[in-house]
Amino acid sequence: MSIDIKYKPELPTTEQPIIIIGAGGIVTDAHLPAYQIAGFKVHGIVNRTKARAEKVAAQFNIPNVYNSVAEAVKLAPANVVYDLTIMPEQYLETLKQLPDGSAILIQKPMGDDFNQAKEILALCREKDFKAAINFQLRYAPFVSAAKYLIDAGLIGELYDMEVRVTIKTPWEIFPHVIVHPRLEIQYHSIHYVDLIRSFLGNPDSVLAKTLKHPAKNLSSSRSTILFDYGDILHAVINTNHDHDFGAKHQESYIKWEGTKGAIVAKIGLLMDYPHGVPDVFEYCIVEEGKSPEWQTVKLEGSWFPEAFIGTMSNLMRYNEGSDKVLNTSVEDVINTMAVVESAYISSDNGGVKVSEQLK
Repeated sequence: MSIDIKYKPELPTTEQPIIIIGAGGIVTDAHLPAYQIAGFKVHGIVNRTKARAEKVAAQFNIPNVYNSVAEAVKLAPANVVYDLTIMPEQYLETLKQLPDGSAILIQKPMGDDFNQAKEILALCREKDFKAAINFQLRYAPFVSAAKYLIDAGLIGELYDMEVRVTIKTPWEIFPHVIVHPRLEIQYHSIHYVDLIRSFLGNPDSVLAKTLKHPAKNLSSSRSTILFDYGDILHAVINTNHDHDFGAKHQESYIKWEGTKGAIVAKIGLLMDYPHGVPDVFEYCIVEEGKSPEWQTVKLEGSWFPEAFIGTMSNLMRYNEGSDKVLNTSVEDVINTMAVVESAYISSDNGGVKVSEQLK
């Protein structure tokens, strides 16, 4: 069964100039390339080290470089959208400087821990921000395509969702992240936690374990997170960033299974990161009286940079009134942060001790 799958994000109908706060690698690798593809106008940029902002501005033809956030706010054009690409510990002090009612896209995660996430939520409510967190995996072409098929009921009732990542991740290219005391779930698997929530809602509970590597000075590099949705719906995340044994047995995929079919999406970006390999999107819809057949669909774009169009576009469309729901709003993402916090609590507390059963 061949289907015309709609997976590209709808763009805003009004021009909303962007001011970027921060000029790190994610800006040049994803934000700005995505905005160029979409035709979004970037009005200005500000960074703690101005020379870095000037370099990025020259590379991407950004007309204004500011000396401070306060100056950026003072000189901001009408209908501006702020794009925060700084580290989480800087969020609160920066958000306090932005005008009440602003439209803001905040880089994930929503703070360094759940307490900070709650502070960010309270501040966004107090200042009446239209604030979204940049969980852009929700808008990767292979995720949007899966959502289209599932929302159309084409694979039936969803009963199983799995994310499996078995790769070699070069953490050393993220110097500000590699030292984090909550590395793997807080900065990587959090994407999948948010993704599963976006399809299945909040779980009743989670079981989790995040682990170190014996030869590496990292807080964690492998995790398993099992979501409890009752006795039918199964959802699990398995990540292993230590598989440094060549490409043959590396894996990186999301799988959805339903009563009428299944979808498998290979996340090519994570293989040989940051270079990546092509994504692969496949689906199988069972037709009565026929043997199952898998269809492979070539989708345009990938997680980086195209998915970054989706989060910004949704914020802009919500800001102008075209979209009624801000999908990755702080009000929604506080739930993702709660699941992450629960995963760490579960990991720390451990499971049921077998020795107790043998007494």
